[in-house]
Amino acid sequence: MEKTFASARRAKTLFWGEIMAETSAHGAAHHAPPQGFISKYILSVDHKVIGIQYTILSLVAAFVGMALSWAMRIHLAWPDVHIPLLGMLAPNGAPGGQMTPEYYLSLMTMHGTIMAFFVLTAAPFAGFGNFMLPIQVGAADMAFPRLNRASFWVTFVGFLLACATFVIPDGPPLSGWTAYAPLSAVGAVAGPGQGWGQNLWGLSVAVFCIASLLGALNFIVTVLDLRTKGMKLSRLPLSTWGWFIDAWVSLLAFAVLLPTCLLLVLDRLGGTSFFIPGGLVFNDQLQPHSGGSPLLFQHLFWFFGHPEVYIIILPAFGIVSHILPTFIRKPLVGGWKVITFSEIGVGTLSFVVWGHHMFVSGMSPYMAMVFSVPTLFITIPSVIAVLVWVFSLYGSNIRFDTPMLFSLGFISLFISGGIGGFFLAQPSTDSYLHATTFVVGHFHFTMGLSAIFATFAGFYYWFSKMFGRMMNEKLGKWHFWLSFVGVYCVFMTMHLTGFAGAVRRYSAFVDDFMIPLIPANRFISVAALLLGATQFVFLYNAIWSFFKGPKAPDNPWGATTLEWDTTSPPPFDNFGGRQMIVHHGPMEYDGEASVMQTSAEASVAGT
Repeated sequence: MEKTFASARRAKTLFWGEIMAETSAHGAAHHAPPQGFISKYILSVDHKVIGIQYTILSLVAAFVGMALSWAMRIHLAWPDVHIPLLGMLAPNGAPGGQMTPEYYLSLMTMHGTIMAFFVLTAAPFAGFGNFMLPIQVGAADMAFPRLNRASFWVTFVGFLLACATFVIPDGPPLSGWTAYAPLSAVGAVAGPGQGWGQNLWGLSVAVFCIASLLGALNFIVTVLDLRTKGMKLSRLPLSTWGWFIDAWVSLLAFAVLLPTCLLLVLDRLGGTSFFIPGGLVFNDQLQPHSGGSPLLFQHLFWFFGHPEVYIIILPAFGIVSHILPTFIRKPLVGGWKVITFSEIGVGTLSFVVWGHHMFVSGMSPYMAMVFSVPTLFITIPSVIAVLVWVFSLYGSNIRFDTPMLFSLGFISLFISGGIGGFFLAQPSTDSYLHATTFVVGHFHFTMGLSAIFATFAGFYYWFSKMFGRMMNEKLGKWHFWLSFVGVYCVFMTMHLTGFAGAVRRYSAFVDDFMIPLIPANRFISVAALLLGATQFVFLYNAIWSFFKGPKAPDNPWGATTLEWDTTSPPPFDNFGGRQMIVHHGPMEYDGEASVMQTSAEASVAGT
């Protein structure tokens, strides 16, 4: 019997050894360089091309989302103004170019959906992560390149489904990006856009969930199985740690949102009653449902929704922690461990605080306290990370290049948004602020603009490696300062109007107590329009630099990690057939002296 078990164990070991060997080979030299335009640029399995595809998709989605926010801000500041182009695109939602209150809610819904999923989730994680992660661990590609290709095109289909809501007669849904039931569950009777517009919304988000799950699995296996010789976990760059931890959080969070979307679609099309209670009346029509729970939808959505905040912000943590040592020329305080364990703490605690989004849902005060306490605890690892960044800056000879400016901007915005979180973590103050523009300012600071500033930092930092040309530094600094000032003008003012009681999701300031806030509201709109216009400086810089920027050296920043130990842009197999052997950690800086991770020289930083 013992011999039988021993044989079984040996067979199991051989089986899994073959699987892992096959995976390693699959990620190393398993596919030949593509031939032809389609296989090289459209249906490529090269992680670098896929990373660029994600980046371009996110850039397009960002400008779509920005256009929607412009339309909303124009209407909020000047509710009687006619927008001719909007009238042509949405004759039902904006007859004659004048936006209806319902269509305002539709634009708000799609702005939030596109920005949260197809920009903030896709760009820093799938865009930069796909391009850089295999190179930073010394691999030739992702573990599953064809799965990687599938994840991008599934994401692309999800984006098309979201955009399709604008061209169908029904129009986009008006239920908000959170799509609370029963408004989102009962169908067209609930209002404009709640027919096929809401169906397409549910399918779009479900498809995006599938793509995110595929990508997360690929990231995890690549980090665990394809690290080059000497690349211990302790030697991983902090950007790779951010993507790796983020992949685990994504795997758990999107696995909840996917069935939630499918249950919502079943309620709408299949006659089920998961989220629709009995006795519900819409437009004087009794709905043929019973037994469902709208609160169940909120619990399921926010069990995903709060980890989603950190799905967005964890790659930003990693990118900024990766960039800072390069421009202060010394390791971060505490080395890799403090930041990494802070990210693990944030990712873990994010799954136990979802209830603070539901303080005004009728939750028991005792249960509210249960969620309030861990919401305060989750600030601890975040504050530790911020202190590491700030203390590391102290006494440093900082190089104020554009990537560093955007990294510093990220820290500032994250701190400003985080302070607002203390007010919303308390049920007593959240009850007053929950429905106000204070919340809008808070989450734009914390997860929106913070992540976008980190994304800009990564773009300016890695552009030379991705495309082989340098971006214009002067235009980059103009882009930073105009964006930084504009963000504070828009979203800090929203905090103040929120304290004064300005209600979010209103399409016009009509209540008596809101009328004195109209000048502040118009100031926000003007600042938002200028902030959006500033992004065309970035777009021009990126396009001009791609075609006419000066040729980039292989390591223009004097960095130490593996992506700077290859050509710009990298060859098809990333390292030109070289086997990378890692001897050091990623932060080998001591003033102007630095040591590459692959160098056999002695350490200069003790890491």
